[in-house]
Amino acid sequence: MTNPCSKYELQYKKAKETLAILKVNQAEIDLKLKTDSISADLHKKLRTVNLEIKITLNELEQAEDDIQQCELQFKLT
Repeated sequence: MTNPCSKYELQYKKAKETLAILKVNQAEIDLKLKTDSISADLHKKLRTVNLEIKITLNELEQAEDDIQQCELQFKLT
């Protein structure tokens, strides 16, 4: 029998992977900003990455809730 919650678990896994990539990008931009702190382009990229991180964190939270709801609905542990 297939797990009815696997869709949500896959979404959670993908969001975690995306978050890890975004954190690396954020760290790279932060490092570049230490040497070029007035770069408008770097600040724009940092704002974009920070927004994407917030969106991904929301996706993670939603996936966690969906997994919990699914597990309750199907009485899984």
